[in-house]
Amino acid sequence: MSSVEPRWRRLEPDERREQILTCAVELFGERPYAAVSTTELARRAGVARGLINHYFGTKRDLYLEVVRRMVTIPQLAVDQLPAGPLEERVAESVRWFLDGVARHSRTWLAAIGAEGVDVEVARILAEADELAADRVLEATGLAGEVAHREELRALFRAYGGLVKATAREWLVRGALSREQVQLLLSTSLLSIVRETAPRL
Repeated sequence: MSSVEPRWRRLEPDERREQILTCAVELFGERPYAAVSTTELARRAGVARGLINHYFGTKRDLYLEVVRRMVTIPQLAVDQLPAGPLEERVAESVRWFLDGVARHSRTWLAAIGAEGVDVEVARILAEADELAADRVLEATGLAGEVAHREELRALFRAYGGLVKATAREWLVRGALSREQVQLLLSTSLLSIVRETAPRL
């Protein structure tokens, strides 16, 4: 029996679903929603068109899942942070975000840009903002704070607005370099945690 991996293998359902979603992220970043067909999505993913419907429903459902993937911070991102000092955790959190945005910049920009024109996308973005506030609480060691939890979450939602605006300055306008964005977002978050939050 050969020890060489076959060039083709049957994927598990989760792997197949992820493969389709990855290709959709790429395609919706290359062209507007209306210009992407399920036939093309299937061809890019190397699957039968019916599998897209099986795993995601309609093209619209798949698109909304792409938006969710682009704007939602997974628990894994916090779980993988180093156990070191706050500065290190904050810097690594910002670096993780910028890596993801750089990798899929057009898709991410399209997702956050649809907030004012698409009700369902706006709902997904609002949910992602709420979740992001909780993730930042965890990343900065404030998850156990009870007395002013809602004020802290509001601060971090506001910080999320700065994050989006700053990323646009980098990705769209080219007014800031990635290094400058890293510095601005890291120092701003540290300032919120060390100076603003204690004064609540």
